[in-house]
Amino acid sequence: MHAFRAAVEARDEAAIEALLADDVVFTSPVAFQPYPGKPITAAILRAVIRVFEDFRYVREIADPGGRDHALVFEATVDGKKLTGCDFLHFDEDGKIDDFMVMVRPLSAAQALAERMGEQFERIKAEAAAQYEREAAGR
Repeated sequence: MHAFRAAVEARDEAAIEALLADDVVFTSPVAFQPYPGKPITAAILRAVIRVFEDFRYVREIADPGGRDHALVFEATVDGKKLTGCDFLHFDEDGKIDDFMVMVRPLSAAQALAERMGEQFERIKAEAAAQYEREAAGR
């Protein structure tokens, strides 16, 4: 089992964040623009943990070189069952530098978009606080 999968299944937010590269780019299934950077990506993933119910990975696919992984999952959002896939690319240090999510069906994606929209002020605040901590530490 991949370390990211283990961290998500354990709901271990610190372990999830530790696997993200500083320059990770997160591509959402419900937003047009990708989100660059570890603080915003980590904040989005924490929100997803809050929003998804009955989350479980059901399949793991990896390329022979180990730098690309697809983790198929099932979850529920507001009573709507969805199937999705986390597409992960790992940099030379073994950190996730590209993270794209796709979900189906459309009705569940719409429910996910609505619930994540409700979380977005908190997501932005968490990311801003992390950026400030990083800037202060330089």
